[in-house]
Amino acid sequence: MSSDDGIGPVEMAFASSIEAILDSDIYGLLDAPARPTKVTSTDRLQRAFLEIVEFRRTHDRIPSSATRKIAERKLGARLDGILANDGKIAALKSLDEFGLLETPEAPDSIDDLLGGDDFDLLADESGLLDVSDLPVRRQVFDSSEVARREKAQDFERFEPLFQQKHAELRARASKLLPYPGLAHIVEGAFFVLNGVMLFVAEVGESEYKKTTTGENRRERLRCVFENGTESSMYRQSLAIRLSDEDGQIVVQAETPEVLTDDEASGYIYVLRSLSDDPQIAGIKDLHKIGFTRGTVEARIKNAEKSPTYLMAPVKVVASYRTYNLKASVLENLLHRVFADVRLDLTQADHRGRAYDPSEWFVVPRSVIDQAIELIMSGDIVGYVYDTGAGKLVMNA
Repeated sequence: MSSDDGIGPVEMAFASSIEAILDSDIYGLLDAPARPTKVTSTDRLQRAFLEIVEFRRTHDRIPSSATRKIAERKLGARLDGILANDGKIAALKSLDEFGLLETPEAPDSIDDLLGGDDFDLLADESGLLDVSDLPVRRQVFDSSEVARREKAQDFERFEPLFQQKHAELRARASKLLPYPGLAHIVEGAFFVLNGVMLFVAEVGESEYKKTTTGENRRERLRCVFENGTESSMYRQSLAIRLSDEDGQIVVQAETPEVLTDDEASGYIYVLRSLSDDPQIAGIKDLHKIGFTRGTVEARIKNAEKSPTYLMAPVKVVASYRTYNLKASVLENLLHRVFADVRLDLTQADHRGRAYDPSEWFVVPRSVIDQAIELIMSGDIVGYVYDTGAGKLVMNA
């Protein structure tokens, strides 16, 4: 017999058993699983950023994209990518509890930069950057390092030389050639730089400046320009300008080979001492024979303060322009030829230090002239000085 709603006893028994089963599922094992919601790109972005936030919370610093730790480097690179995208920054603002997405203002100074190191990223635990115990070095600015043009005080001495050179160029007694190189920047040389003629009036003594790779030799020039100005630039500086700015050299038309084929090297000079010391003043035919790349006048300046010049003024007896001559070669030749008549004297400088001056020889001036001619011709190697005869003789 069926019930009024059409459900029979069997159906009622089955329903009761189902309800009993459901009622007994205290752990919800029979619950239908919830339909998963679709993960959007915004969800993925937020989850990725929350990992960065968690790293900041745990380590009290932002992750680095340059570390060797792979997990941290991944988070650091992720944060760099977010900061480079304004859209991502806007989408994550609500989750940024540590201000990771805020753009810092540019510091006004280095001090502000160092003072803003909140995470101590610039810490120096080793102390390598601590210079507090080092002595304070006084900074010295050498105004002579930079050569500036100024009015030539004695330009009247040089003006006729420029007039003469221009007259020679018009008469074709002189001519202009391309700048040939550093070796030709010697005292007495004329050049044209940017349309202005200049005269090398003086070449100073060699200076040696230490560098990380050694010592660089340089000489200060006195360059007088035809516009009435002068400059004290270095030879190397003038060489660079002449090379870079298509400079020219003024040479004699009939003897261009001296400047194009040979290297002007300096001067051989012969000096006589003006010392009033009896043991020096009483020596007949005492001469110093030396070599300089600059002017002889500049070389002997302050001679009275140098043991090299016997602590006394000197007089220039003669000077000779040389080409293709090395100072070391000249010195060795002179010492060999005049070794027997070299001055044997120990001199004291102004500090009382003993000094044996070299290049002083007791030899007549006529013999010196002959020796220099033989040196410059290259024939000196076959001669020696005969002290008994007082002349140069062929080496047997």
